[in-house]
Amino acid sequence: MTEDWDDLDVDDFAAAIENFNRFYIRLPTTEQLPFTTLSVLDTLVVAEGPLRPTDLTRTEQISQPGLTQLIGRLERDGLVQRRPDPTDRRAVLVHLTEAGHTVMDSRHADRARQLAPLVEQLAPEDRRALAAALPALARLARLAGNRPRT
Repeated sequence: MTEDWDDLDVDDFAAAIENFNRFYIRLPTTEQLPFTTLSVLDTLVVAEGPLRPTDLTRTEQISQPGLTQLIGRLERDGLVQRRPDPTDRRAVLVHLTEAGHTVMDSRHADRARQLAPLVEQLAPEDRRALAAALPALARLARLAGNRPRT
């Protein structure tokens, strides 16, 4: 799919993101956890606050029973905590604990340390192009996070 959006080829963009993501998610880190665990923790970090399990079911694309089991394991491991929803006492909210934040901060720091020497090998104009793209990528991620789930 090629649209004329200021010369942005969406197919090329998608391929570049997929290629980078394939490399990025495989960067070794000291925190070795299953992908679904990390995805739930990351979703809670990005949400900047607690979420209902039903919201996590949609974002993580796993069944309600599977998510309930995962939340139970994360709670047992001290990474999340379930608390009553103050707006609806029948519901619960999943909160990221300090230990959960520590895990995610550690993964981020590990990856940044590994990316730094690679970024240093780029030409100055490539580093400037990446820096210039950061705000647009952040906005794109926010838009993706706000879009209705199907």
